[in-house]
Amino acid sequence: MIKTQISEIKTLLSTPKNIVIVPHINPDGDAMGSTLGLYNYLKLYNHNTTVIAPNDYPDFLKWLPGDDTVLKFETQQEESTTKINKADLIFTLDFNALHRAGHLMADVLELSNTTKIMIDHHQQPDDYATYTYSDVTMSSTCEMVYNFIEMLGDDAKIDSKIATCLYVGIMTDTGSFRFPATTARTHQVIGNLIQKGANNSEIHNNIYDTNSYSRLQLLGRAMQNLKVIPELRTAYISLTQAELDQFNYKKGDTEGFVNYALSLKGIIFAAMFTENTKDNIIKISLRSKGNFSVNELSRSHFNGGGHTNAAGGRSAESMENTINKFISILQQYKNELSITQNRP
Repeated sequence: MIKTQISEIKTLLSTPKNIVIVPHINPDGDAMGSTLGLYNYLKLYNHNTTVIAPNDYPDFLKWLPGDDTVLKFETQQEESTTKINKADLIFTLDFNALHRAGHLMADVLELSNTTKIMIDHHQQPDDYATYTYSDVTMSSTCEMVYNFIEMLGDDAKIDSKIATCLYVGIMTDTGSFRFPATTARTHQVIGNLIQKGANNSEIHNNIYDTNSYSRLQLLGRAMQNLKVIPELRTAYISLTQAELDQFNYKKGDTEGFVNYALSLKGIIFAAMFTENTKDNIIKISLRSKGNFSVNELSRSHFNGGGHTNAAGGRSAESMENTINKFISILQQYKNELSITQNRP
């Protein structure tokens, strides 16, 4: 984001505005951390600010400062639409194509002619925003929001509420600081956030140490369903709707399950297939190590996208047909996945 754009945004924010902040559908830690971090920052300047999530999100994120003010478009459509239509400024965070807000909310956003600001770190952004801050090298959108506040000359205004929200997104999107996008700068930002009041130990406990008995049982079933294709260094997990129901699935319960498959020795590509009968889809989570691009695979075959090493997609076919399609597609990537290739 160039200096002239920052100067224009500073002018926009110089007087109180009606502002809406939107994360992607099925918000994760980075989505809610970045939106609520920005929300708490904008409140310092008395902007009439509202975070509108397309739908609900996991309970382990609902302790974040400002969460009690969040609207959910799915269940509060009339109020949310009114807020969007009256907005002077709309921030879209942690996604870069309006359809990622879900088709109902995307339609309302597309009809809005107000100024939009995109802050995002995913590949191949659309050009719907008036101002775009896009950087695929960033660890997280939360790190970008920190940079954005810094570019506005306001890093000194980051308080414990803002710091806590931004810490959550960086921690979760970097896999607790172990993924390749974690840089020295990322650690510097994290250090600054701790100095400004983010309690790292408490945050980790709130996010990761909240397992229910049923979630651990579901994890056990997922591990039972784990399949390995050793010659292609690939592993995958599947969970049907019946299995989710058996273990009282709640939104967020399968978070991180795919990483267990990726953690297997010799595996560089992992997938997880989760059935959702309400939406009549199979949700697909993809992870990889090294240079194997799950973003490219997901965009080409499963109506999705994301990052080189982390992406998502979906299938309208049955679980069986989706997995069979996945296995057949692997042959197209045989040279990249073959066990005879050098391992990362």
